[in-house]
Amino acid sequence: MDRHPQSPRLESCPEGLPRAAYMDPAWHEREMATVFARQWVMAGRAADFPAGRIRRVTLGAAPVIVVRDADGKLAAWHNSCPHRGSELCRAEEEEVGRLIRCPYHAFSFAAADGRLVSTGHAVPSADFDRQAHGLKPVSTREWNGFLFLNLSSEPGHIHADVGLGTLDNWPMDTLVTCHRWEADVACNWKVFWENYSECLHCPGIHPELCDMVPVYSRGIMGPSEALGWTPEEPARPNLRSGARTWTVDGAPCGPEFPGLTDAQRQAGYSFVTLWPSAYVVAHVDHVRSVRILPVGTETTRLVAEWHVPADTMAQPGFDAARLASFARTVLEQDGQAAEMNHRGMRSPAFTAARLMPEEYEIYRFHQWVKAAMEDAA
Repeated sequence: MDRHPQSPRLESCPEGLPRAAYMDPAWHEREMATVFARQWVMAGRAADFPAGRIRRVTLGAAPVIVVRDADGKLAAWHNSCPHRGSELCRAEEEEVGRLIRCPYHAFSFAAADGRLVSTGHAVPSADFDRQAHGLKPVSTREWNGFLFLNLSSEPGHIHADVGLGTLDNWPMDTLVTCHRWEADVACNWKVFWENYSECLHCPGIHPELCDMVPVYSRGIMGPSEALGWTPEEPARPNLRSGARTWTVDGAPCGPEFPGLTDAQRQAGYSFVTLWPSAYVVAHVDHVRSVRILPVGTETTRLVAEWHVPADTMAQPGFDAARLASFARTVLEQDGQAAEMNHRGMRSPAFTAARLMPEEYEIYRFHQWVKAAMEDAA
C-alpha cells in the first residue's frame, strides 16, 4: 500500500529539534523573547475578566496586567511602573476603578488608556514629559469569546491550523465556563505539544480514548494517514457507535447545539490548534479549551476549561465534573506520557528525534517554532 499524494503523511523520516531545544535555559529564554513575545497567547475567556478588576498574567517571560475598568473597557499593560519599575498589581487579582495606582510611589494611570494622571508626592521638573511616561501597552484581541494577548507593537494574525471561522456554527461568545482543571507537568512546553500532535502513542497510552475514537487505536489521527487511503473513501463517524460526544458514556451533557451541520455532528469533535499557547475542541454539546503555558525550561502548566451554554449549566442535575472526567483522564495520561518522554530526553544518548511519517504535525510544529524564532530575531 502506498501513500496517497493528498495524505498528510511525511514522505521521509526527518530529524527533529536538537536536545538543547528542550533542556537548555538559554534556548528557552530565546523562545520566550521571540515566540511568546511576538505571537498571540490565549489568556482565557474574556468574560472571566470582570469589570472593576485587575489581574496578573504571565506572557512568556513578561509580567502583564489585564484590566477591565468600571465602564467595562478591557485593556492590558506591562505590570511595571514607568517611574522606577515597581509592579502595579501585587496580588493575582485586585480591585480597580478608573485609575491604576502604583503601590510604591502612588503614581496613577488611567485604566482605560494608560496615560499618567498623577505623580503622587513627586513634583516633576519642567523637562519631564508626562505623555512619554504612561503605561506600556500590550495588544489585545478577542476570538470566539477568548482573550488573546501579544507583546509585539505590530502583532500579526492569530495562528490557527484551520480557518478562524471553523467554529462559527457554535455559539462561542455566549458560552460560560463550568469547570476548570490546572496542573503543572514536568516537561518542556514543546514536548506536550508534540504529544498532542500525533497518535502513535494512543494505543499504548489512551485505552479509553481509543475505545471512544476507534481510528486512534490504529496509531493515526485520521483515515487519511493510513497507507492505501484515497480521497474517494466516504466519511464515517469518528466516535464509536452510539456515542455523540466526549463524555464517559458518550451522551451529551445537555441539548446539542442547533446550528451544526450534519458533517460536524458526524465528526463528533472539531479541533482548532492555536500555537503556541492553546487548542480548542468543539463537540455537539460543549467546548473544551486547553492552554499550554511554559513555566520554566522543564515545567509546563496545563489549564483546561469546559464551556457550555448557560441553560445547560442551569439544568437540574448538571454535573460539570462528570462532563469533564473523560477528557481529564486523557489529559492526565498525556501529561504522564510527556513527563516520561522528557525524562528520557535528559539522557546524553538522546541528541534529536527521528520523526516517523505519521508525525507530520510535529514536523510542521518544529518548522513553525524555528521560523517564529528566526523572524523575531
